[in-house]
Amino acid sequence: MATQLKSLSDYTGKNIVDMAGKRFAIIVSEWNEEVTNALHSGAVGTLLSHGVAKENILTGSVPGSYELTLAAQWAAEKERVDAIICIGVVIQGETKHFDFICDAVAQGIKDVNLKYGKPVVFGVLTTNTLQQALDRAGGKHGNKGDEAAITAIKMLGLKSGLEEL
Repeated sequence: MATQLKSLSDYTGKNIVDMAGKRFAIIVSEWNEEVTNALHSGAVGTLLSHGVAKENILTGSVPGSYELTLAAQWAAEKERVDAIICIGVVIQGETKHFDFICDAVAQGIKDVNLKYGKPVVFGVLTTNTLQQALDRAGGKHGNKGDEAAITAIKMLGLKSGLEEL
């Protein structure tokens, strides 16, 4: 993952295949819009560059990161959606609210993955400061939205390969 020496936007590996005909839902938190809009742009750009048609990228917004899981479940219930990308940011504050939200969102996204057997990607930044979030939303560490999109692509590629077994 992100280090001072690695950009999140650099990716390589297996299961990167053309995604023409695949449909993606991107659920974006409205909280910290400066960051989440940049992450969303990164994810959309990556999907488009891998053959996803613009009309096959469906975007919905939720008030905050906590609401990502229910919206992801609604998207996963749709047979025509192949993968869901959840985008949000939770920045450490002075209370334990950060811990509760991060845990609930991570567990909720994992649960939707397993319940529906579809990639539901955790594209949620959990940072100590706004600057750390900006650094990962198109700043010096690249764009975590790119990484979330390529994760969805790789998981669909893996699923396709496993179906051939």
